[in-house]
Amino acid sequence: MKVLIAGAGSVGRSIARDLLEHGHEVLLVDSSPAAMRVAQVAEAEWMLADVCEMSALRDAGVEQMDVVVAATGDDKANLVVSFLAKTEFGVPRTVARVNNPRNEWMYDAQWGVDVAVSTPRIMTAMVEEAVAVGDLVRVFTFRQSGASMVEVTLPVGSPVVGVPLRDIQWPVDIVLSCIVRGDRTIAPEPDDTLEAHDELMFIVSSEADPESLEQVLRRGPAATRPTA
Repeated sequence: MKVLIAGAGSVGRSIARDLLEHGHEVLLVDSSPAAMRVAQVAEAEWMLADVCEMSALRDAGVEQMDVVVAATGDDKANLVVSFLAKTEFGVPRTVARVNNPRNEWMYDAQWGVDVAVSTPRIMTAMVEEAVAVGDLVRVFTFRQSGASMVEVTLPVGSPVVGVPLRDIQWPVDIVLSCIVRGDRTIAPEPDDTLEAHDELMFIVSSEADPESLEQVLRRGPAATRPTA
């Protein structure tokens, strides 16, 4: 993918490094000369410009980007960048950083935001995860679709531990997207067997019932099988 990252601070540079490691093309844009630490992410392209200006976005070739990441420390700037990228240039995907949780309500489709990433919310989710093994924890919500990503860590003794995925029927509109096992990230396959302490990442649509997922995780595969 071609990705434009607005904001070359520590957050923007970290995102850029991760994307580059995964083989993507990255352009970092910032209006501050002090942020031009090119040597720290030498593989990326760099541009000194104000991404809140249409002319700067045109010069950056934003219409050719697959994703625009608004990662500045200014919520107003992140919203403007997302709005312009989506409405004026038709960028397929926008991801915006939320700095102040009180502004989170504005990060929606009307402002061109597909995914809003709130660091305080993610940190809260991680705290909840640490103290609530076995419970569903919402990591974030996709603003455009209303779907959520939720995480659950399987406790020892969970009825789905040791069960192959082919024998588990997840509820309608809920998809197991990833298994994190130790330092491994596993793309789920039917023959994979769940283990205690696995972290399961689900995509849950806005129409789905999270309680039905909890029933499967707490009661096992039998909870999904119709009775005669």
